Amino acid sequence: MVDATRNSTDFNLPTKNLPAPQIRDLPDPPSKAWRVVGPGMVGAGVGLASGEFILWPYIASQVGLVFLWGAVVGVAIQWFLNMEIERYTLATGETALTGFNRYWKHWGLFFAIMTYFANLWPGWATSSASMLTYLFGGGNPRWIAIGILVVIGAILTLAPVVYVMLERLIFVKIAAVALLVILALVFAIRGKTYSALGDAAVNPQFPVDELGFALMMGAIAYAGAGGGQNLCQSNWIRDKGFGMGVHVPRLVSPVTGEPEADPTANGYVFGNDEANLRRWRQWWKFANVEQAATFVVITIVTIVFTSMLSHATLFGNPAVENKISFLKIEGTTLQTLVGGWFGYLFWAIGAFSLFAAATGIVDYTSRLTADMVKARYLRTSTITESKLYFVLVWGLVAFGIIVLLAGLDQPLVLLVISACTAGTMMFVYSGLLWWMNSHALPKAIRINTFRTAVMLFAFLAFGFLAVFTIIDQLKKL
Repeated sequence: MVDATRNSTDFNLPTKNLPAPQIRDLPDPPSKAWRVVGPGMVGAGVGLASGEFILWPYIASQVGLVFLWGAVVGVAIQWFLNMEIERYTLATGETALTGFNRYWKHWGLFFAIMTYFANLWPGWATSSASMLTYLFGGGNPRWIAIGILVVIGAILTLAPVVYVMLERLIFVKIAAVALLVILALVFAIRGKTYSALGDAAVNPQFPVDELGFALMMGAIAYAGAGGGQNLCQSNWIRDKGFGMGVHVPRLVSPVTGEPEADPTANGYVFGNDEANLRRWRQWWKFANVEQAATFVVITIVTIVFTSMLSHATLFGNPAVENKISFLKIEGTTLQTLVGGWFGYLFWAIGAFSLFAAATGIVDYTSRLTADMVKARYLRTSTITESKLYFVLVWGLVAFGIIVLLAGLDQPLVLLVISACTAGTMMFVYSGLLWWMNSHALPKAIRINTFRTAVMLFAFLAFGFLAVFTIIDQLKKL
């Protein structure tokens, strides 16, 4: 069954599982573009977590900088993935998950479950707690992590408009990380590391024997965002009012926010006329530039410099193990090389960054699921998406506490589990995004040949990594 508006709009959104979209004009982009910059920054800020502060620095401590090319490839692929996710939402006001549901009614549930499985393990909160113990010279990471989870739950459910609060938190985090990068360049990174970076640029390697497929796949998948976080670009740009998302109300707190209609109405598509197509071209150009200038640049710069900092302090040190305690060694070494203040600053910024990332991860996991459940299964229910979000946030917090109390508190192990799940998700939805954006959208705005080739590469690359990671792990049983 196909939308009856197809002839007037050239959209081809299936309506077997969800109602047909409404027709409205695409709004003009704002005259002052800086007012809507933010989703790419949030994506980068939430993503500056396990990959940038743990996985890639650990890799640099073991094999040097020869695998940094994997981070650049991972971030570049994610930029293309993000833009195909944004393409659908810019054009319809629906999230990518809702679009998937139009083709099979349980795709959204599948990805929500995968996102939950990737993020049930509170590796980010535990990592933040561990760095706080290094900062203050003691404490129990498990109980500190439990406290962090409770604080995150309170923040996300008391903020009047959740996205606005998250955006402000991430801006502060990025500023703090920028300060760390500048100080590291001035005081800590020496000539041998710059030389190693140059050698890595001309002689890249694939050190699978030293690292294993699981860690390498996790690092590539979590270079930047990864997994469900990429899918949440739909929700974030919609809350920011990008494209047809301006017609959809924002997610607010059920406790302190003003009541608004749930963003579960039919999607919104625009007519096939020159005025709308002109506005589309403006929005598409802006969205691409916004993602490239924020998500791509911030992520690559951060990965490169945290890896260089790790190389300058840890490379060749036999005491470094596959545990988060290597960050304690790194901070102590920085205290020796630069001064006590720099080690404490490193731990403080790392702890805050991982806390902010954990906040974003709980947000997007709950946001994706609340949107999917309300739009697909509870459309006629009086339960609002905001209330669903509230329940899901505290459910995720509660499960994280149970995991910690059960004794699963090794952050690096938890993060590798999460990252491998994220990589498998990306394999599946890269194929779905190509299909949806080459069939549901009008020819004038659908995915082009070059981006199709990139999506095919992503599909094959993440599929290859997922299969070989599973084989690699089965050999260890």
